[in-house]
Amino acid sequence: MSGPTPSSLGTSIWRRALSALTRFLGDSPLKVILKLLVVSFLVGLVMNAFGWSPMDVLYGIRKFFMDLWNLGFHAIDRFLGYILLGAAIVVPAFILLRLANYRK
Repeated sequence: MSGPTPSSLGTSIWRRALSALTRFLGDSPLKVILKLLVVSFLVGLVMNAFGWSPMDVLYGIRKFFMDLWNLGFHAIDRFLGYILLGAAIVVPAFILLRLANYRK
């Protein structure tokens, strides 16, 4: 019998799974964990220096999108206001010009 042995089959599956995990993470799992620990420490240090908590960050992100939303509608309101202001002059002038040219 010349097939794979149960132990070599298990090793092969383990290697494929580790290879897929390494491809997904972009590096070996141990190196990724070490990098994440270092970056987490640095971010935690900066957040502590500014007195921020994770909830402050979430509230800040929420406030940013709310302000962006409100600013967008305020800009549309101003834009429509300019259109109406201009239309108060342009539309009557257009009608008068059309009436003047209609006689010809």
